[in-house]
Amino acid sequence: QVQLVESGGGLVQAGGSLRLSCAASGSIFSINAMGWYRQVPGKQRELCASISSGGTTNYADSVKGRFTISRDDAKNTVYLQMDSLKPEDTAVYYCSANVRSYVPLRTRDYWGQGTQVTVSS
Repeated sequence: QVQLVESGGGLVQAGGSLRLSCAASGSIFSINAMGWYRQVPGKQRELCASISSGGTTNYADSVKGRFTISRDDAKNTVYLQMDSLKPEDTAVYYCSANVRSYVPLRTRDYWGQGTQVTVSS
């Protein structure tokens, strides 16, 4: 009963910017932590950034200073502002959210479908 839908991916030149959005919908009571992960072929999915329900943020060293995670609880949405993009940022980006739902009555992690970000050199 909970869905996460991502948007904002695409092709951008090195040094450019992109903003990813992830909106949660459904039988949501509350959302705890939210985060953005990325994955490239042959590598494990890695955490890029996370944000707690209180707004505390954490970033991977590889994106620190370039990416900014934020959330809008009124819209059940998490954002990832990506600046100074590098070719090595190319990956499929996935959002996640730890959601307490009404139906079913449980708390678990949900994942978006993934959105491709390609940074050209």
